[in-house]
Amino acid sequence: MSDIYEKLYYYFQFPFVRYALIVGVLIALCSSLLGVTLVLKRFSFIGDGLSHVAFGAIAIASVFNLTNDMPFVLLITVISAIALLAAGNNRRINGDAIIAMISVSALAIGYLLMNIFSVSTNLSGDVCSTLFGSTSILTLSVYEVWLCAILSFAVVAFFIFFYNKIFSISFDENFSRATGTKAGAYNIFIAVIIAIIIVLAMNLVGSLLISALIVFPALSAMSIFKSFKSVTICSALMSVTCTLAGILISILAGTPVGSTIVAVYIVVFALFYGVGKITVRK
Repeated sequence: MSDIYEKLYYYFQFPFVRYALIVGVLIALCSSLLGVTLVLKRFSFIGDGLSHVAFGAIAIASVFNLTNDMPFVLLITVISAIALLAAGNNRRINGDAIIAMISVSALAIGYLLMNIFSVSTNLSGDVCSTLFGSTSILTLSVYEVWLCAILSFAVVAFFIFFYNKIFSISFDENFSRATGTKAGAYNIFIAVIIAIIIVLAMNLVGSLLISALIVFPALSAMSIFKSFKSVTICSALMSVTCTLAGILISILAGTPVGSTIVAVYIVVFALFYGVGKITVRK
């Protein structure tokens, strides 16, 4: 046990490890808060679609040699989130079909651009890092940490300030509209916030694993708790704990950060689901 503490203490001396823990906690908190709403509104697949859009935006940024691509990727992802929400109201094409088309198109075009215009000698490594977040979380700059902190604070503030409205449109959007709530505007706000979370989470788990941060905490909490408030609190605590555990395990075991975090989510979800089944039987 002492060897584990010594190894962790050694790694904590490096700023990039501390940055990874800070950003990981902030991203986990934000994704879990909005994840409950997305699952209840059956919008959880939108996270997958936007993550692929972000991958395409990163590919475009690499073509233009943008040294700081986060603002550009964030802008493209936010615009795509609003467009997806508007397209979801199209009666001629189902919303999930549109998301699937955009996801595949963004992945294909992004990878194509990276192959045609890439000047990197390790294209496979760059793609792997973008898709699975294998090293991105360990290469964060101070600017990116501060940007993540500011955006995370804005997301949490939005959720707390508009908690009642979010609760209302999550369970019964039609009733919310009937009572005068501008559900369309709140849906746009939620879509924009999800886009922000997606861009931030790409550094943590990569574009292919982002949905795990959104879906697993919410579904795990729903296995045991029934009220919106209890599910949200449990989801947030579980997400932060699993992310911290995943990062620490990856440091000790030398495994990819993103994949390790998702593996921890899977184990905890199985435990919560089992406990929920036992509780229901009683």
